[in-house]
Amino acid sequence: MAVNHLIQEAVQCPLESPRFAFIAPYLKESKDIAWDYLKKYAGVIPENDPHEGELRMNLPGDRRIRLYGADNPESIQGIYLDGVVMDEYQFTHPRVFKQIVRPMLADRKGWVLFLGKPLGHNHFYELYETLKGEARFLTRLYRASETNVLDAEELALMRQDMGEDLYAQEVECSWEAAIQGAYYARQLDQCRADKRIRSVPWEPTGPSVETYWDLGFEDATAILFVQRMGRELHVIDYHEARKYDLSVYAKVIREKPYLYAKHNLPHDAGQHQLASGGVSLAEQLQALGVRPVAVHAANEPLAGINQARLLFPRLWFDETRCGLLLEALASYRAEYDEKKKDFKDHPLHDWASHGADALRLLACNVKFGEDVQRPRDWKPKPSRVDFNPFTVLDAPKGHR
Repeated sequence: MAVNHLIQEAVQCPLESPRFAFIAPYLKESKDIAWDYLKKYAGVIPENDPHEGELRMNLPGDRRIRLYGADNPESIQGIYLDGVVMDEYQFTHPRVFKQIVRPMLADRKGWVLFLGKPLGHNHFYELYETLKGEARFLTRLYRASETNVLDAEELALMRQDMGEDLYAQEVECSWEAAIQGAYYARQLDQCRADKRIRSVPWEPTGPSVETYWDLGFEDATAILFVQRMGRELHVIDYHEARKYDLSVYAKVIREKPYLYAKHNLPHDAGQHQLASGGVSLAEQLQALGVRPVAVHAANEPLAGINQARLLFPRLWFDETRCGLLLEALASYRAEYDEKKKDFKDHPLHDWASHGADALRLLACNVKFGEDVQRPRDWKPKPSRVDFNPFTVLDAPKGHR
């Protein structure tokens, strides 16, 4: 339906040189889902011109439909769009539409079609709930028990084979079903039940704020801003971005109103970078004024996830400033093995990983004294840095 809608709109668009796009979470996924359909249904149009290498269909009159992956949003930048299909939107980082695709639709007054399935109360759920009450949007939810596309016998077999939660999510479009393989689903539900996801303001007269980082460049850099209030940990702010150098994040730190106690970095921040003359990321941040910093030893992901689960009863989240973090934590899940039909023993690395990794750094290194116990299987890996990974660093020589 979506591919045919793109073709129809491309053929009928009255504007000069129309451009349309189909975007799935990954380029390979976009090709698997839509490319064969696009070639088949556009193939009846005279003078159609498919370009397999670019996943682009040219139609007469300089009309074009192209497939993209949301995993490489920079490949979409610099163009205009008259219409776009965002498929499997529940798996796509919400910034791809908000920051990249939406501005491309503005000058041509283009349209967007979001397709997907429930994955808990994430950004797709919020979008659906927001738009379903507005007259200028069309929203539809198709449950298999109501469409009659599949007969009752097949549905009964699917329920038996898939289990109640997965069947409810995948077949009956339940927003409430537990996300399969999600690490923090129950913990987030308890946070909501306890009303620990709410407005959590910074307390200027309270303890100084600590930050916890997950560093990346092609992948996102994620920063948690945490204020410790007695036994409670208030996650008051969150920042995430990608493909920026450290000076941008140092500026973000400086421009926040908070007073800082310490900036906590993962183990790889202590490794010397050949590209920067042997200066580590931690030393570079200090030279930019982000200090004091502490570089922490690595931890096993599953043990760290378990530690984060134990820490959740003490966590409070600001629902506005930490909205993206909460979506990431809700979507953070184990990778699924299609061959074995079971979940692997490690997390899926996608857009949700970065905020979750920053939280894991917090969970493995926060200290309350004797009242917090590490899980029995928690064993930090030795850091490969040439200084004590828990030492607060001074500024590197030559920098004031």
